Amino acid sequence: MEILLVDDELEFISTLAERLHYRGIEVTYTSKPAEAVELVKNRCFQVAVLDMKMPGIGGLELKALLQEHCPAMQFIFLTGHGSEEDYVAGKSASAFYLLKPVSIEVLVAKIKEAAACLPANQAAPPEEP
Repeated sequence: MEILLVDDELEFISTLAERLHYRGIEVTYTSKPAEAVELVKNRCFQVAVLDMKMPGIGGLELKALLQEHCPAMQFIFLTGHGSEEDYVAGKSASAFYLLKPVSIEVLVAKIKEAAACLPANQAAPPEEP
């Protein structure tokens, strides 16, 4: 399974990526939303785990940009700023909405659950024009 992590807190996502890797999940991560968009131009991930609030762009906006290239990708939002408005928006637009700090076991379970919703061929790279 391949997932994409995007969060402006680099130390947080690098640690999270390492912990997920130890559990058999292949992770690509970035602290820059624009870099995430570039990454999905070349390959689709099964699941993207996005921070809800990042400088310059929010998780919902980033989700829309990523879906332009990988429409079947599943999404999980993480936030350390849990407002009811964000919760409603995140839940309506993604598989899951989780509050930081999140238990690694809960996150792994949600990633697997989200990936189970994918079409069989979703992990293939985008077709060349």
